Amino acid sequence: MNRQVILILDFGSQYTQLIARRVRENMVFSRIIPFNTPAKDILAMNPKGLILSGGPASVVSKKSPLPDPGIFKLKIPILGICYGMQVIAEKLGGRVKHTPGREFGKTELFIDDNRDLFSHLPGNMTCWASHGDHVTKLPPGFSVYAHTGNAPVAAIGNRKLKIYGVQFHPEVTHTDRGSQVLSNFLFKVCGCLGRWTMHSFIKESIDNIKKTVGKDKVVLGLSGGVDSSVAALLIHKAIGKNLRCIFIDNGLLRKDEPDQIKKVFRNMLHLNLDYVDRSKRFLTRLKGVTDPEAKRKIIGEEFVRVFEEESKKLKGVKFLGQGTLYPDVIESISPTGSPSSRIKSHHNVGGLPEKMKLKLIEPLRELFKDEVRKIGKELGLPEHILFRQPFPGPGLAVRIIGDITTERLNLLREVDRRVVEEVRYAGLYDQIWQSFAVLLPIKSVGVMGDERTYESAVALRCVTSLDGMTADWVKLPYELMEKISNRIINEVKGVNRVVYDISSKPPATIEWE
Repeated sequence: MNRQVILILDFGSQYTQLIARRVRENMVFSRIIPFNTPAKDILAMNPKGLILSGGPASVVSKKSPLPDPGIFKLKIPILGICYGMQVIAEKLGGRVKHTPGREFGKTELFIDDNRDLFSHLPGNMTCWASHGDHVTKLPPGFSVYAHTGNAPVAAIGNRKLKIYGVQFHPEVTHTDRGSQVLSNFLFKVCGCLGRWTMHSFIKESIDNIKKTVGKDKVVLGLSGGVDSSVAALLIHKAIGKNLRCIFIDNGLLRKDEPDQIKKVFRNMLHLNLDYVDRSKRFLTRLKGVTDPEAKRKIIGEEFVRVFEEESKKLKGVKFLGQGTLYPDVIESISPTGSPSSRIKSHHNVGGLPEKMKLKLIEPLRELFKDEVRKIGKELGLPEHILFRQPFPGPGLAVRIIGDITTERLNLLREVDRRVVEEVRYAGLYDQIWQSFAVLLPIKSVGVMGDERTYESAVALRCVTSLDGMTADWVKLPYELMEKISNRIINEVKGVNRVVYDISSKPPATIEWE
């Protein structure tokens, strides 16, 4: 690929993906790589610059993760963030020590050198800090660029080497003008041009798909969500009729969803679409399974097996297309080899069986959700699909806590329909990342006339997010919560209690399982 790239060495920070997003917002492509990637491999990628992420470790510790020291001899601009700055100081002859004056949260930053990183910025600004170690001795050739009340060395730089470090996090919204700091590094220090756009990505992807697939055929699992839909349109644009989309009804979809999918993709978008009903097969395998990871593994494996079976009916199929996104990969298997740990398996990543007969083709694997929507818009995807709220690959299986039965699925479908309807009626659907209900594994005591009843309880979950990596719960109007609750309890037989989930991600995930 002939494009400028900024490489981000991942030391395990919860903000690493956010750094990647901030770089891309400047129309510069970014890629996260392992912190210990050999210098020769980095040089082969021909990056315009390197960013060393933050991380939970301490460079003072003997077991701290450290990069290949050869990266500092590549003559590539480097920016270290928090732990990354401490790595720079320690490896280039400075000193880092534990100090009692730990900084965490918002703090005032005073700029001592307004060139390079801090060009066109005020003399002081609020920044977000999160560290217990401080640079106590500068490496040779470095100068102090900024300080705070607790940290005399809050930013450092060596203009000749084009190596810089900041003790705060410019990538988070809590840092005022943090995006300007990153922009200054990208354009003033690295000399990036900012030409990476969704249009250029589409052209690049189409060329790559053509080269990879050749005259072979691709079978793609279409769910109707924006990810698989955009992947389908992108692959279709590259190979046309050699793409065969398969929509599998696994029995875990929302009410009337199969009919809607067939109508849109066959009649409106004119894609080759096969409808396969395997709901009994999935539900049989899931019977009695209550562990969330086990559910995801079973669903992922069954999806692939069905694709393999269906692809046998077609000649020349050698590839399985998927709408896998960057957050899916990150949360499933920590692909960078960093100290980050896996959060959960996604059915199209961590849930894949070890042995597959089809090769994977995942054109969206390096993109975030908002980037995928931009591509979908350029490709002409209808807005009601383009801006549809994300739906988990395992479907309602991860929204039913405990055993999955036909009765419980039907119950949740009725509840889910009313939640979405009322959110739409209130004009909030496009403002909310996800709004759904979770069926809880309890029987709640209720009263019907003079009799006690024991019926199901459901939890409502509404969150806002940009890419699914972090999320906050929505402060729904009380009148709307009351209306949703009344409709569910009065109209859905078998439910007598509704609660609202007010937890954010992190520490909670968006889905309950």
